[in-house]
Amino acid sequence: MSTSSPEAVKKLLENMQTDLRSLSMECKKKFPPVKEAAESGIVKIKTIAARNTDILAALKENSSEVVQPFLMGCGTKEPKITQLCLAAIQRLMSHEVVSEAAAGNIINMLWQLMENSLEELKLLQTVLVLLTTNTVVHDEVLSKAIVLCFRLHFTKDNITNNTAAATVRQVVTVVFERMVAEDERFKGIVEQPPPVQGNTNRRSVTTLRPSAKDAYMLFQDLCQLVNADAPYWLVGMTEMTRTFGLELLESVLNDFPGVFLQHQEFSFLLKERVCPLVIKLFSPNIKFRQGSCSAASPAPVEKPYFPICMRLLRVVSVLIKHFYSLLVTECEIFLSLLVKFLDGEKPQWLRAVAVESVHRLCVQPHLLRSFCQSYDMKQHSTKVFRDIVNALGSFIQSLFITPNVGNVSAVGAPTGGSGSGPPGTAQGGPGPGGVSGNLTTQAAFEYRGTWIPLMTVSVQGSAKATYLEMLDKVEPPSIPEGYAMSVAFSALLDLVRGITTMIERELATEEAAAAESREGQPGKEWQPPAGAHLVWEEMVSACWCGLLAALSLLLDASTDETATENILKAELTMASLCGRLGLVTPRDAFITAICKASLPPHYALTVLSSNAANLSSKAYSIQGQSVQIISPSSESHQQVVAVGQPLGAQPQGTVVLTAKNIQCMRTLLNLAHCHGAVLGTSWQLVLATLQHLVWILGLKPSVGGALKPGRAVEGPSTVLTTAVMTDLPVISNILSRLFESSQYLDDVSLHHLINALCSLSLEAMEMAYGNNKEPSLFAVAKLLETGLVNMDRIEILWRPLTGHLLEVCQHPNSRMREWGAEALTALIKAGLDYKHEPPLGQNQRLQLLLLNPLKELSNVLHADIRQKQLESVLQILQSQGDSLGPGWPLVLGVIGAIRNDQGESLIRTAFQCLQLVVTDFLPTMPCTCLQIVVDVAGSFGLQNQELNISLTSIGLLWNISDYFFQRGETITKELERDEKAQVKQARERGETLNRPFHPAPPFDCLWLCLYAKLGELCVDPRPAVRKSAGQTLFSTIAAHGTLLQQPTWHIVVWKVLFHLLDCVRKSSTTADKEKIESGGGNILIHHSRDTAEKQWAETWVLTLAGVARIFNTRQYFLQQLGDFFEAWEVLLNHIQSAALSKNNEVSLAALKSFQEILQIVTPVKDSDRAGDALAAIGVPPVLIDPLSASGPGRPLVRSDSLVERLTRYNGAELQAPPPGEESALEDLALWWSAWNTWYRTGTDSTRPPSGQTEKLSFIPSQPFLTALIQIFPALYQHIKGNFSMEDLKKLGVILHGAVSVPISSDASPFILPSYTEAVLTSLQEAVLTSLDVLQKAICVGPENLQVMYPAIFEQLLLFVEFSCKPPQYGRMETKHVANAKYNQIQLFAPAEWVALNYVPFAERSLEVVVDLYHKTACHKAVINAKVLQSIIKTLRMPLGLKYACPSESTWKLAVSSLLKVLSIGLPVARQHSSSGKFDTMWPELANAFEDFLFTRSSPPDNLSIQEFQKNEAIDVEVVQLISTEILPFANFIPKDFVGQVMAMLNKGSIHSQSPSFTAEIDVRMREGFSKVCFETLLQFSFSNKASTPQEGYISRMALSVLLKRSQDVLQRYVEDERLSGRCPLPRQQVTEIIFVLKAISTLMDSLKKTQPENVDDSTWAQVIALYPTLVECITCSSSEVSSALKEALGPFKDFMQPPMTRLVQNGDS
Repeated sequence: MSTSSPEAVKKLLENMQTDLRSLSMECKKKFPPVKEAAESGIVKIKTIAARNTDILAALKENSSEVVQPFLMGCGTKEPKITQLCLAAIQRLMSHEVVSEAAAGNIINMLWQLMENSLEELKLLQTVLVLLTTNTVVHDEVLSKAIVLCFRLHFTKDNITNNTAAATVRQVVTVVFERMVAEDERFKGIVEQPPPVQGNTNRRSVTTLRPSAKDAYMLFQDLCQLVNADAPYWLVGMTEMTRTFGLELLESVLNDFPGVFLQHQEFSFLLKERVCPLVIKLFSPNIKFRQGSCSAASPAPVEKPYFPICMRLLRVVSVLIKHFYSLLVTECEIFLSLLVKFLDGEKPQWLRAVAVESVHRLCVQPHLLRSFCQSYDMKQHSTKVFRDIVNALGSFIQSLFITPNVGNVSAVGAPTGGSGSGPPGTAQGGPGPGGVSGNLTTQAAFEYRGTWIPLMTVSVQGSAKATYLEMLDKVEPPSIPEGYAMSVAFSALLDLVRGITTMIERELATEEAAAAESREGQPGKEWQPPAGAHLVWEEMVSACWCGLLAALSLLLDASTDETATENILKAELTMASLCGRLGLVTPRDAFITAICKASLPPHYALTVLSSNAANLSSKAYSIQGQSVQIISPSSESHQQVVAVGQPLGAQPQGTVVLTAKNIQCMRTLLNLAHCHGAVLGTSWQLVLATLQHLVWILGLKPSVGGALKPGRAVEGPSTVLTTAVMTDLPVISNILSRLFESSQYLDDVSLHHLINALCSLSLEAMEMAYGNNKEPSLFAVAKLLETGLVNMDRIEILWRPLTGHLLEVCQHPNSRMREWGAEALTALIKAGLDYKHEPPLGQNQRLQLLLLNPLKELSNVLHADIRQKQLESVLQILQSQGDSLGPGWPLVLGVIGAIRNDQGESLIRTAFQCLQLVVTDFLPTMPCTCLQIVVDVAGSFGLQNQELNISLTSIGLLWNISDYFFQRGETITKELERDEKAQVKQARERGETLNRPFHPAPPFDCLWLCLYAKLGELCVDPRPAVRKSAGQTLFSTIAAHGTLLQQPTWHIVVWKVLFHLLDCVRKSSTTADKEKIESGGGNILIHHSRDTAEKQWAETWVLTLAGVARIFNTRQYFLQQLGDFFEAWEVLLNHIQSAALSKNNEVSLAALKSFQEILQIVTPVKDSDRAGDALAAIGVPPVLIDPLSASGPGRPLVRSDSLVERLTRYNGAELQAPPPGEESALEDLALWWSAWNTWYRTGTDSTRPPSGQTEKLSFIPSQPFLTALIQIFPALYQHIKGNFSMEDLKKLGVILHGAVSVPISSDASPFILPSYTEAVLTSLQEAVLTSLDVLQKAICVGPENLQVMYPAIFEQLLLFVEFSCKPPQYGRMETKHVANAKYNQIQLFAPAEWVALNYVPFAERSLEVVVDLYHKTACHKAVINAKVLQSIIKTLRMPLGLKYACPSESTWKLAVSSLLKVLSIGLPVARQHSSSGKFDTMWPELANAFEDFLFTRSSPPDNLSIQEFQKNEAIDVEVVQLISTEILPFANFIPKDFVGQVMAMLNKGSIHSQSPSFTAEIDVRMREGFSKVCFETLLQFSFSNKASTPQEGYISRMALSVLLKRSQDVLQRYVEDERLSGRCPLPRQQVTEIIFVLKAISTLMDSLKKTQPENVDDSTWAQVIALYPTLVECITCSSSEVSSALKEALGPFKDFMQPPMTRLVQNGDS
C-alpha cells in the first residue's frame, strides 16, 4: 500500500498520535517539557488533519514542529525514549513528511547521540532511512550525515563497525544514485557548456547541480582520505583506513561509470586524483623484491601490504574496465605495473592476485582490442597488449622453471581462510618427482620433473577471482600449488577464445555485408572498412609469439586429456584465425606446434625444424627457451599407444607414439578438415606431419587413395595397442574425409593443397632414390583422392596434379612408380567417366586435357608403367570407346608408342588395344584419325619383338582397308568437310596446308597412307612379314583400287609401287649370301630359303608379280594417266633388272611378270571355262565377251576384262572402256619399249662369259631361257609391222645364245631326255616356234618382208650345224651329256656343265629348213641370197661325216633333206642358169655328193648286213637323183660339174681297191651301188638323144673313163694272180674283178642295143683293146672269176664280122 493513499495517511496520523502519547507517558515524570511538547504535537496533528485536504504536504510544511517533540525525546538520552523517538522519526521519514530544515535538525540530534555513543545501530538505520527515502538532505547536512556513519565505523564494537561500513557503502551509493536521477531529469535540457577553467580549484563546482555537487564533494574527499589528506567536505572525520577508502572508491567507480564519463568535473577528478593516488600506493609493490624484508607491518612501509595491494588491483581493474578511454596514458602505466607484478621475484600472493587481474582483462576482448589500438599500434608507445600476453607466457614458464621459493610448503598445507581453494589441491601426496609411480587421475602439468596440479578456477569466459575477493584478509594467504598456473592457463584460453570469437564475428558480419553488396551491385567491388583489419592483424601479431610459447610449453607438459584438448583447441583456433587474416608466419608457427606435438619427441622432420628455426629467430621474451624444449624424460607420464618405424632415408630404429600424439593428430586432422581454406602454404606442414604419422601407424594406400591399416611392411616393428587399433579406422576415415572436403575449398586453397602434396611427394621420391625400401605413398594416394573429389573443377588442378604424377611414374623405385601410375590412370579414367557440365563430347579441350597425361606416359621407359598405361587404355576403350571423339589421336598415339626395346608383353597388350580399336571403334572415331590407325597398325607390323603380332597387324591393315572400302562415301564426305575447314584456317594464318600426298583428295590420301605403310612392311627384314605385307598390299590395291581417283593412281604407281620395287631391288642385290642355319628355335629352313639373299629373292618375286598384275588388270585405267609410257618403261626396267639378276627364281618370275603385262595368258580354252563359271554364279551373259584373238598366232584374251567388268558391274564407279579399245595395249610405242627390254634381257642373259671361266659364272637356267624365248612370238604379233632386218639379226643372236647355254649336270637328269630319245627340250621348241612365227608372218605379210627369208634360213642352218658341231658357250668346258657324271654326282663337287643333246634340235631345224625351202624356193630373195647353196654347204658336214656323225639319224636325215631340197631347187637353178646366180652352187653340190658317196668314215663294226644294205640303198637313191635330175639336163649345167659327176659315177661303178687294204678282211662291197653307177654311166654314154653336142660329150667322157678303169683293174688282177702263186687273192680283189667282168658284159649288151652311130671310133677301139686282157685272165684259179669271164667273153663274138654300114658312117662324119 502506497504511503500516499488515504488509508496510509490515516494510519500515519493514528500512529503519530500514538507515538506522541507514548512519549508523553514516558516523559511525564522525568521530562515534563517533553511531555508538553508531545501533547501540543497531538493537537497540532489533529489541527493539520482537520484543516487540510493534502494532509501529507501540510505535515511536511510543519514537520519541524511535528518532529520537535521527538527530537526533544532523543535529547533525554534515555534509551527507551530515544528508541521510541527514533522509531517515530523513521516513520515520518518513510512517509517523506520531513522538510529540509527538519532534516537538518534530525541530523544534528543524531550527531549528538553518536558523540554520546547511544543507540549506534538505530542511528545508522535512521540516517539510512533519512537519506534513502527522500532527497531533502544536501550539502553540509549530507556531509555531516556521512561523517556520522564513518565515525560509527571506527567504534570498538564489531557489529557497529560492520553495520556502519555497510551504511557508508549504501550512503555513498545513494549520493551517486541521486546524481544519476538528477541527470535523468535534466536530460532533455541543453545547457551552456561551462567555460573551460584553467585553474584546478577543487571548490569550483559551481557548474554542477545540487546532487552532482554532493557526489563530487564526496568523491573528492574519499580520494583525499585515501591519500591521508584532510577532507574538504566531510568535516569532522576522525580516522579512516585506506582499505575502506579504496573499497569505496572501487564501488563508486564500478557502479557509476556514467557519472565520470559524462561530467568533465568527475573526469578531471579521475585523472588528477584517483590515478596519481593509485600509482603512489603501488610503489612499495613495485620496488619490493621477494626475500628482502620479512617483517609484516600494517603501515604502508616498503613491504607490499596484501589488503591494500589487492584493493588497488581491484581499483585498477575497474579503472581499466570503465575509464580506459579517458585514462589512456594512465592505463598504460597500470598495465605495465600489472605486468611487472607477474615477475618471478614478486611474492607468490602478489603474483596470484596479479594473475587474477590479468585474467579479468583476458575475458574482455574488446578491451584488449582497445589496448592494441591505443598502445601497440601507436609509434613510440609501449606494446602493452603484447607485453600482457608475453608476461602470461613468461609467468607460466617461470612456474615450471623456478621453484616456488615463497611457499614450498604450501603444497602440503591445506589452505586457510575462506577455503576457496579448489578441493583436492592438497592431497598431501606426490611431490614434483613422485608422480610416475602411481598415475594420479588428478589433472596436472609435468615438465622436467616439475609437477603442477591443475584445478578448476572459473567457468570458461568469466574471471572468477579467489584472492582478489579476500577483503577480510590482512595477512597474505598461502596459495595452493597449481593455483597460479591454473588461473594463468584459464586466462590464456580465455584470451584466445575471446580474441578469436570477436574477430571471427566481425569477419562474418563483414563477409555478409560484402555478399549483400555483391547482390545489390554486382559490378561494383565491395571495399571493407580499412581500419578493422589492421587492428585484428596487429592484435594477432602482438600476441601470437607469447601465446605460442606458453601453449607449446603447456601442451608438452599437459598430462590431462581435457587440458590437452583445450590447449590444442586454442592453437587450432589461433592458426585458423591467422589463416583467415592472411598472417602466414603465425599461422605456420601454430600449425608447426601442433605438428610437433603429434610426432614423437625429437622426431627429425625437416619441414618443422626449419620452421621452428624461423620462429625462434623472432624476439619474444620467453626467457631463452626455444619452442622445442621437450626432453624424452617428460614422456614418463604419457601412455604409449603405438610403436612404429620412422619415415626417413636411413632407418633409425623405432619411435613411439603416445595417446597425446594421437590426440594432436586428430586436432591436426580437424584443423585441415575445417580450416583447409585458410591453410595456404601450411598444407605443407600439415601434410608432412600426417604423412609421418600415417607411416608410423603403418597405414598404407588402397584403391582410390584411401589409407587403410596395412601389413607391417618393414618387419614386425609396428606395434599398436588395442586402444589405437580401434582408433585407426576412425583416423583413416577422417583422413579420407579431410581430402574429400577439399571439394569445398576455393580454387586458391585447392592449389595450395595440391602444391603441398606435390612437394611432399617430391621429398618421398628423393628419399626413395637409391634404395628399394618401401617408399611413403601418402602424398600420391592423397593426390589421387583430392583429384577424384574435385572432378567438377578438374581443369584447374589437372596440370600440376598430373604433371607431378608423371614424374612419380619415372621414379626408379618400383613401388613408388606403381602407385604413381595407379593414381594417374585412376584419375584419367575417373575424369573420363565423370558427368562433366557440359559433357566431354562438347568440351573437346577438357577431353584432350584429361587424355594428355596418358600420352605423356609413353615417354616413361619403365615397362611396368607402360603396362599400366596400356591396361588403362584398354579399360578406357572398353568403357568410353564410343565417346572418345577428339581424344582418339591421343589414345592411338599411346597405343602406337611402342619401341623394340620394350619387350613382348607390352607390345602384346598394346596390340590388344589396337585390335579392339580396329574391330569395334573405327566407325565411331573421327575419320581424320583413320590415318593414325593405319600408322599405328603399321608400327606394330614393323616391331621386331613378336613376329605373330607383325603378321596379325598386317591382317588388321587388310581389315582397315575393307572398312575404308565399305564406308567410302561417308569417310569421303567427312574428310572433305574437315579438309575445307583446315584449308580455311591455313589461309587465315597465311600458311599452306601440309599433309602427306597433298594434292590427292583426302580419302585417297588415306589409301595412300595405307599403301605406304604396307610398302614399308614389304621391305621388313623378316621374310614372313614381307611376304604377308606384299600379298596384302597387292590384294588391297586390286580389290579396292577402283575407289581411287585417276590422279591418285599416278601417286600409287610412282610413290608406292615403283618406290617399293626400288627398295626391294636394292635390298635383294645387297642381301647377305651367308647360309642361315635355322629359323630360330628348331625350325628347319628349306634349302631354297637358307640365305638372306634367297629370302629376299622371294620378296622380289612377289613384289614384281604384284606390280605386274596391277599393270595388267588396271591397264585401261592406267593408260589414261599422262605418263603411262614412262611408268611402262620403269616397270620394264624393273623386269629387266630382275630377269638379269643372278637368281634363277627371280629371273624366271620376272619373265612371268613380263608375260603378264604383255597379257600373254592362258590359251583360250581356260578362259572359256572362266566364262562358264561366271555364268554359273549368275553373272549376266552380257559381261562375257566373245573371245577375240587379235592377229594370227595370238589366241589370247585380255585377262582383266572379265575381272574388271565384274567389279564395275558390282557398283564401282569406273565406266567400261569404249568399244574398239578392247586391246588397250596396241600402242606401238609400248610394244617397242617391251621389245627393247626383251632384247636387252635376252642379249645380257645369253651373252657367253668372256675370258677364262675358272670361276663359275652365273649361267641362266633352262626354264628361264624357255620363258624368255616364249615371250617373243606374242610380242612379235604387235611389232611385226615395223620389225626390220636389224631386229631379226638381234633376235637371231639371242636365239643362238639361248640354245647354246649349257646346263648344270645336277639339273640335267630333270631337263634332258636320255641320249637315245630324240626329243627337243622346251627351250628348243620355243626357239623353233619363234622362227616359225616369223616365217608365217613373212608368208602372209607384204612383199618387202620376204627379204627376211634368207636370214631365217641362215639362222636355221646354223642350228642344223649343231648336229655335228655343238655350239660353244664362251670358253666354257662342257662335257658331252653322255659322259657327264650325273649318274654318280659327287657331293660337294662343283657342278659340271653339260652341253645339251643338240641332235634332235638340229634335225628338227633341218626339217623346218626343208619345209620352208619347199615354200620359198622361187622367191627372189631366196634365189638372190643363194639359199640353196647355203643349205647344200651346211648339209655337206653331216653328209661328209656320215658314220662319224654323233647320231646316225643325222646323215640319213641330211641325205633325205638334200634329196628333197634338190628336187625343188634344181629346177629353179636350171631356170636361172643363164643369170649366173647359181654358178657357185654347182661345185658345192658336187663336193657334197663326193663327200657323201665316198665318205672317209668307215661304218661301225657292229653294223648288220640288213643295215648295210639299207644304207647302200640310200647311196643308190642319190645316184638315181643324179640320173634323173641332173644328167638329163646336162646342157643347162656347167661342163665341169658334169665332168665331176661322171668322174664320181665312174669311181662308184668300179670298186677301186688299194693294195693297202690287203690286211683288212671283209670290206663289204657296195655291189648294188656300183651297178647303178655303172648303169647310169652307160645310160648316159649311149643315150640316143644326143640333141646337143654337149650331151654327146658327156657320154663319151663317161665311157672312156669306164673303159680305162676296166683295163686297169684287169691288168692289176692278172699281175696279182701271177704273183700270188698258189695263194688265193683277197676277197675284195676277187669281188672287184668279178664286178669289172660283169660290167664289161653289161657294156657289151649296151653297145649292142645302141644305135651304131652313137658310138664313136675311139670307143670301139677301147672295147676291142679289152679283149686280149680278158683272155689273159683265163688262167685264173677262182671259179667265180671264171664264170664271170665266160659271160664277159661271150659277147665278143659280135665283133667277128664287121658291120655293114661302116663306110657310110665314116663318110657321114
